[in-house]
Amino acid sequence: MALAQDFPRLWNDPRTPDRERKRMVRLLIADVTLLKGSDVRAQVCFNGGATQTLHIPLPLRSWMVTQTPAAVVAEIDRLFEDHTAGEIAVVLNRNGVVSGAGHRFNRPMVTKIRKSYKLKPRTERLRARGLLTPRQIAKRLDVSYHTVKIWRRAGLLVGHCINDKGQCLFEDPGANAPIKYHHQGKLRGKTAAARSNDTPTHS
Repeated sequence: MALAQDFPRLWNDPRTPDRERKRMVRLLIADVTLLKGSDVRAQVCFNGGATQTLHIPLPLRSWMVTQTPAAVVAEIDRLFEDHTAGEIAVVLNRNGVVSGAGHRFNRPMVTKIRKSYKLKPRTERLRARGLLTPRQIAKRLDVSYHTVKIWRRAGLLVGHCINDKGQCLFEDPGANAPIKYHHQGKLRGKTAAARSNDTPTHS
C-alpha cells in the first residue's frame, strides 16, 4: 500500500535509478500489447487483473523533426518581397528565429527553403511589379548598361537587388527619366565631392 501511494513520488524522484523504475514496473504490469495503426495503441494488463488502453501518437520521422515550421516558411515568403536571401537570413537571426533543427539562418539555408517549398524567386516577384532588366532600362533610355549603373549610384534610377551579388532590376522612371548627356555636370560634381570626402586631411 505504501508503494502504491508513493509510486508517483518515487518514479519522478531524480535520485531513483532506472533499474529501480524497471523493478517497480514489473511489480505492477503483467504485459503490454502494442498495436500500430494511425497511432500506437498500448493495451496494458496489470498484475491485479485490471486493463487499460493508451493511445500514443506515432513518432515523427527524422526529417519531420527538423522540418522548417510553417510560420517560418510563411515569413520567408513575405520577406522575399523586399529582401534578398542573405538579407532575409539577417532579419530572421536578428528576430531570434531559428531553423527546424534549431540553427541560425544563412543565405544558402534561405535559398534551399525557397526552392524546397517552391516559393516565388525574388526576380519573378519584381518582374510582376513591372520592374525592368538592366538591358530593358538601357534600351528604353538609349544608354549603355555602364551608364545605367552610374545613374543608379547617383540616385537618378531606382534599382532593387535580386540577389546578394548586387544584380538589380529597375523601376520604370516614367516621365522623370534621366536624359542622355544632361547629367554629366551633376554626376561630375557628385564624383568630385565623393573624392573630396575620401581625401584624408593632415594637421
